[in-house]
This record gives sequence, C-alpha cells and structure tokens, in this order.
Amino acid sequence: MGIQVFHAGTALKEGGGVITSGGRVLTVTAVRPTLEAALRSANEGVAAVSFPDAVYRRDIGHRAIAYLTRS
Repeated sequence: MGIQVFHAGTALKEGGGVITSGGRVLTVTAVRPTLEAALRSANEGVAAVSFPDAVYRRDIGHRAIAYLTRS
C-alpha cells in the first residue's frame, strides 16, 4: 500500500504490546502523485487499522482538495 503509520498517545503494555493512552493515537499518511490519490491510499490504510472504540476522521484531505480546486 505504501503508507506510513505514526503513533503517539500510546504506551507499552506490561508483558508486551502497545495500548492507547488517550487522545489521537495514530496518524496515517501516504505519498502519491496527486492529493486525491494520496487521500485514497491513506483512507485504505485507516481501514486496515482496528482497535476497540477507534474513531477516525475522513474529512481533512477533502478540505484541502476543495481549496486547491477553487484556486
């Protein structure tokens, strides 16, 4: 897929593993030739991540695309 996932707001679990410790815990990024393609790839990466009570946003890239198409 060619994406990168960065984590923050996480902690090491006793006995191994990573747990969420509040706030925004993951950022999923992708680099592609166009912003639209990067957005699609990043959203594919988001779909591959799952943990209890996960909430994710899909609106951020769309605002940038709307801004660029107006310019």
